[in-house]
Amino acid sequence: MKYKAHNYQTRATQFILEHPYCALLLDMGLGKTVSTMTALDILMYQTIEVSRVLVIAPKSVALNTWSGEAAKWDHLNHMRLSLVLGTPKQRVKALETSADLYVTNCDNVVWLVEHYDKAGQRWPFDCVVLDESSRFKNYQAKRYKALYKVRPYIRRLIELTGTPSPNGLEDLWSQIRLLDHGDRLGRYITGFRREYMTPGAHNGNTVYQWVPVKGAKEKIAGKISDITISMQAADYLEMPMLIDAGMSLRLPELQAYEDFQRECLLEVDGEQIEAMSAAALTNKLLQFASGAVYDGDHDWHEVSTAKLEALTDLVGSLDEPAMVMYNYRHELERITRALPDAVPFRGEPELLAAWNRGEIRVLLCHPASVSFGLNLQQGGRVIIWYSPTYNLEQYEQANARLYRQGQTKPVLRYHLSCIGTMDEVVTRALHGKADMQQTLIKSLKALMYEKISLGR
Repeated sequence: MKYKAHNYQTRATQFILEHPYCALLLDMGLGKTVSTMTALDILMYQTIEVSRVLVIAPKSVALNTWSGEAAKWDHLNHMRLSLVLGTPKQRVKALETSADLYVTNCDNVVWLVEHYDKAGQRWPFDCVVLDESSRFKNYQAKRYKALYKVRPYIRRLIELTGTPSPNGLEDLWSQIRLLDHGDRLGRYITGFRREYMTPGAHNGNTVYQWVPVKGAKEKIAGKISDITISMQAADYLEMPMLIDAGMSLRLPELQAYEDFQRECLLEVDGEQIEAMSAAALTNKLLQFASGAVYDGDHDWHEVSTAKLEALTDLVGSLDEPAMVMYNYRHELERITRALPDAVPFRGEPELLAAWNRGEIRVLLCHPASVSFGLNLQQGGRVIIWYSPTYNLEQYEQANARLYRQGQTKPVLRYHLSCIGTMDEVVTRALHGKADMQQTLIKSLKALMYEKISLGR
């Protein structure tokens, strides 16, 4: 296809060219992959500033998106990609293959750093792209530490994400530290917390939750605005309506649910199921609301059919395909029994193609399996959340598989939520995270527009 960049894509490309290390906080559907590849093409073949590029992405994105974009656009189809995936032997062979972009998944970062260490070789990639950089939000994770170790050898670092702080502002600190070694938000998390956070839930000296102080999001946005650019799809694309059709369900077994919540003990099918901690109880209550609970041997026991019946009724009333999001294995098993034409998705490209051709009536997906880089808007416009998730990043990314550029119809989003249960608690927590993230992004946008108006 002939590439005709939108204005926002040109701005994104130019921002990368002008900033050796930067973060593009771009909403889903704004074409951040093609914008980034266009910049890389210029850096490699016109300005000759980059010689060897490594792209680190979630596995589905590494496997499908980057090579797909190179093949799709006329100005990029000369770029050679080598997928550093599979077995160690296959990865080594891919690294030895002559290419422009070497694409791997996040789980291979530690192996990659150790591979060059063991060979006594210097880190060879002078440019690194972190696609979905929020995967590096945990500064204590091995992948983060491994990448930070080789950061001095990386002359250009580009971070891409639509969800910069899915769980709080600390997620952002770690990503910015990778870019600037702590110049803007501090080198250490203790200093960051001291300046921008205050203890929330805690027990003595042990803090379980840090809460932003008043004005923290705006202050942080000001500190990082010179190396970040923020864009939201609603500002640039003519998007269809996103209609939330919440379905509040009554749980006939609510008394048993409340007894379990109070006593942390449930007896079902002759088995006693016990929740030994608050976290375990929360998880068990979510399972209960969805209709089945796991015992200590990881076998599930059905406790309610209310939500399953609501799903079958809803799917039966829809005269169009639906994508159903589940969280537990027992949900997948019970739904496939109730809906024989439902097809589980586990990453198979052929299923994605069949869905987009309209050949699948119900596609069952775990949020983690469709979180990044998949275009599913051609196959339908209905997404049903069978049970809620705490993971804001997966939630927003999964919704964006249907609600994205190219969708021609209003998107219907259903949440099946049992009244008076943990369903409602998790949903409120999710929306709270979303509100915090949106405030940060809006602050960055405001600073960006101010700079443009001042001609900076």
